[in-house]
Amino acid sequence: MQTSFIDGTTLYRQHNFQLPLNYEDQQGQHIQVFARELVSLSKDNQDLPWLVYFQGGPGFPSPRASGESGWLKRALQDYRVLLLDQRGTGHSTPVNQESLAHLSCEQQVQYLTNFRADNIVRDAEAIREKLGVNQWATLGQSFGGFCTLSYLSLFPQSLLRCYVTGGIPSISRHADDVYQATYKRVTDKNNAFFAQFPEAQVMCREIADYLLINDVRLPNGQQFTVEQFQLIGINLGRGGANMPLYFTLESAFIDVDGERQLSYSFLNQMQQEQGYLTNPIYAILHESIYCQGFASNWSAHRVRQQYPQYNYQTGSEFWFTGEMVYPWMFEQLATLKPLREAANLLAEKQDWCDVYDANVLSQNTVPVACAAYADDMYVELDYTRETLSNIPMTKAWITNEYEHNGIGVDGERILDRLITMANALDNLPK
Repeated sequence: MQTSFIDGTTLYRQHNFQLPLNYEDQQGQHIQVFARELVSLSKDNQDLPWLVYFQGGPGFPSPRASGESGWLKRALQDYRVLLLDQRGTGHSTPVNQESLAHLSCEQQVQYLTNFRADNIVRDAEAIREKLGVNQWATLGQSFGGFCTLSYLSLFPQSLLRCYVTGGIPSISRHADDVYQATYKRVTDKNNAFFAQFPEAQVMCREIADYLLINDVRLPNGQQFTVEQFQLIGINLGRGGANMPLYFTLESAFIDVDGERQLSYSFLNQMQQEQGYLTNPIYAILHESIYCQGFASNWSAHRVRQQYPQYNYQTGSEFWFTGEMVYPWMFEQLATLKPLREAANLLAEKQDWCDVYDANVLSQNTVPVACAAYADDMYVELDYTRETLSNIPMTKAWITNEYEHNGIGVDGERILDRLITMANALDNLPK
């Protein structure tokens, strides 16, 4: 792999690190962790502070983005940025159906338990030491904010300041509490979408009814079901997504010899919407990010039964679901089927270690500036407030100007405001 290149005014350097799979067994199996350094070409010879970016997910690599725009443009004014491919993603010893195929179910479970936020943070800390960085700042989007609180719990002395966008979780609540709140937010988003596009309800019911009585296949050969169709509701939590979703529904059917059928273009888009197919960590470890000493036991699936409107039947009202993971996904989605047994065992696992330390966080001295979105469909605002109320040196900008994907929409402005907020916290009397 090329070790460095220049794009415009930005210098990119590639870094690969061999790090322990399990930090309690330093001499055991190692994995590769990849990170890409970005720095303004004119500032490369300066002793700039570092900022490491934690991507949302879990299970997705760091962005392949230009330093000429967005939050990176603002960050590069002050920082040398490290875009970390979290373990199991991107170029960091990826986790997928191919890489896990040679392992038994029990070995898959043992392997996958090493891919939560605490070990992502341990990777970052090991990289900081290898790079010879004394302290650095962090920026965490969504699940990246969960990683940030883990970092503040485990290695607060290594942090200059932390920026978080849409990612302050509860550090004590059960996953069931999270999904109780999430279904309510998803209900709100459904109501707003169908109020804006009343005809979309009819379109959705036509698509769902068609799927109930026909064997419809996605381009990968996977049968497409109503439950899978409902999953595209994950887009309702992203700003500016309602109209594209409507246009997608509007063009779902085509006429072939006088008969209506779902078009290839629609089905191809439906397959592309299933990020779980290419990023299995997103499915298999999704609920475990909330687990500390308890099992999730398929929390979203169990809580869903309290909201029967989400279980579509012919003639009923149609409702999209959101960012939830269900056991049936490991029966229906092509690349998740081989992981079904491991997923069930992980859902039953009770002895998850803590990823947050409430006592350490209650004594925090690192400036933490957060953007919290009032209408966030993925991260409950009330739980964000609850968590921050017990962490000193934090400041939240609560806004309804953006949805969960605000950093992708107006990242330069959002990060600039967070930097100003952290500067103010830094100047508070110690």
